[in-house]
This record gives sequence, C-alpha cells and structure tokens, in this order.
Amino acid sequence: MINSSPIMVGPFTALIAYLFGSIPFGYLIVHWQQGIDVRTTGSGSIGATNVMRNLGVMGFAATFLLDFGKGIAAVLLASRLTAANPVWIAAAAVGAILGHCFPVWLKFRGGKGVATAVGVFLALAPLEVGISLAIFAVVVAISRTISLGSIVSVGAFPLLLYFLHHPPFPVVVGAVASAAIIIIQHRSNIRRLLAGTENKLGRKQEVGSRN
Repeated sequence: MINSSPIMVGPFTALIAYLFGSIPFGYLIVHWQQGIDVRTTGSGSIGATNVMRNLGVMGFAATFLLDFGKGIAAVLLASRLTAANPVWIAAAAVGAILGHCFPVWLKFRGGKGVATAVGVFLALAPLEVGISLAIFAVVVAISRTISLGSIVSVGAFPLLLYFLHHPPFPVVVGAVASAAIIIIQHRSNIRRLLAGTENKLGRKQEVGSRN
C-alpha cells in the first residue's frame, strides 16, 4: 500500500512536487493573452508581479492563485502519499519552489517563488503564514517596497514555524531551505535596496529597473 511505504513513494512525491512547481502559469497566461514571452518584459520573471505589468490586476490575481495552488497541492499530496512523513513533506516543499524558480520547461529560468512559497508555507503552518503576511504588510506600508516585504516575511517564516509550531526537524530544514532559495532569487533586489535604487510603490519605475 502507498501509505505503508513512504520511503519508496517519497522520491516520487518530491519529483511530482518539482513538476507541479515548474508549471509556468505566468508564462502561459501572458503568451496566451499577448503572444509574447513574459521573461522578455519588465523584471524577466514569470511571477505574478511581472505578469501584472503586462495584463494588469486580473493577470496578477490569476497567476498568484495558480502559483499558490501548485505549492499547496505539492505539499498536501506528499503528506497524503507518504503518511505525513516529515522528510518527504520537506522535500516536496523545497521541490515545488525549486520547480517554480527553475522550471525544466523554460530552460530553468522561472520566477522568484514567493506565491508558490505562500502555498507551501500555508500547507505547513497556516497560523505562521498569517503572521508572516502581517509582517509583509507592515514592512511594505513603512518602506513602500514590495521586495523588502517579501524578503523579510519569507525570512521570518522559518523562525515563526520553529518557535510557535514546533514541527519535526526535517520540516524546519525544508522551511529554511525554501526561504533561502527565495531570498537568493531576490539578490538583484537586495543589491538595489542596499544602493537605495529599488523601485517603490507610488513611484514610476525607471527604465531598466527590474523587480
């Protein structure tokens, strides 16, 4: 039976999580609507924020929800098929985010993983996700910088998970690895934040600026 053999099923669920994550919804939506590669516009990402630059709020919402959905589906499926084995839950969490950031279908050039991570993290610990989102809102309200809010809230999640939820150690490791991937994907934003040139809400984006 599947649930009695998590060691055998685990690698399969990790692969499925990666494939789920690698579905490039933003790329597909923009190509369907405008016939272009979204990676040639704006920030060059396939994520919801860059899709919004091409298709507006509706494009953002559709992409965010689909990217969110593939993250939560990957973790819930791994939990179901491996009898909630924490090692394979953690592997699925990381796999889904890696899939979004490095999709095999697009020659490993994808997005920054924030929406997918929200889905992954929600499947792991809903309360801690709520607190992380509150942190995001506060940081963005103060700094008017979405990238800073994303970096801070994603970085806070593993700490909140560890101190408030006390999950098995592999899940904590998976959360830390997931957060690290997303923060690394924001390295260009971090450089601009340090230089004081990052785009802010309410300020027209400069030509060549990439969020």
